[in-house]
Amino acid sequence: MKTTRITCMIVDDEPMALSLIESYVLKTPFLELRQKCDSAIEALTLIEQEPLDLLFLDIQMPDLNGLEFSKLVPKTSRIIFTTAFSEYAIEGFKVEALDYLLKPFDYAEFLAAAMKAKEWFRLVHGPHKEESDEKAQNFLFVKSGYKQLKINLDEVLYFEGLKDYIKIWLRDNSKAVLTLMSLKHLEKQLPSHKFMRVHRSFIVALDVIDEIERSQIIINNKRITVSEQYKPHFLDYLKKNSLD
Repeated sequence: MKTTRITCMIVDDEPMALSLIESYVLKTPFLELRQKCDSAIEALTLIEQEPLDLLFLDIQMPDLNGLEFSKLVPKTSRIIFTTAFSEYAIEGFKVEALDYLLKPFDYAEFLAAAMKAKEWFRLVHGPHKEESDEKAQNFLFVKSGYKQLKINLDEVLYFEGLKDYIKIWLRDNSKAVLTLMSLKHLEKQLPSHKFMRVHRSFIVALDVIDEIERSQIIINNKRITVSEQYKPHFLDYLKKNSLD
């Protein structure tokens, strides 16, 4: 499954707004938070070091406001303005902002703006960006308890579905990470060249398979049955990666 990952930065001098937008970004699968800062001056230095796809940018900030800063941003970076003042809307669109979020805004409003950005990048970059993003994507953030945990996909052995929860089994952990999510939703976020669903309750990391015995995959002494529903896809993978 190809997944577009849009790298982004949040710039806002209000700590509560910065924290809220960060929480929105982290729960949006196609957004990848790279930087957050509380001043446009700091943001200017950071984006010169690492160009990013998308900026969530407050307008009213000291020293250098968002509108002034937006004129200094590389043309490859797009902007969604976030502000409490509606009178800036026209000026915001004059600098070709993708969207304009009026504070306070909820996650549904944020997601609508983020989807607009996703569609813009899809139209501009086409499938090539999606393919490169798929290869580059090597981690996921998952909610476990009250934390957002970063899961390195290279460390994953397999995902085990338990009704509304998923157990994430990692190489060096005897105890699984438990997160509230469905396997169906997770499957859409994973790079298909690295992971495959082989059972209603299991998605496996293909490069850690130790053995295959009849209809069972063995990973770290765990036997996982390949169900009939997923067997044709798995056999096709085996055929392409076997020496006759």
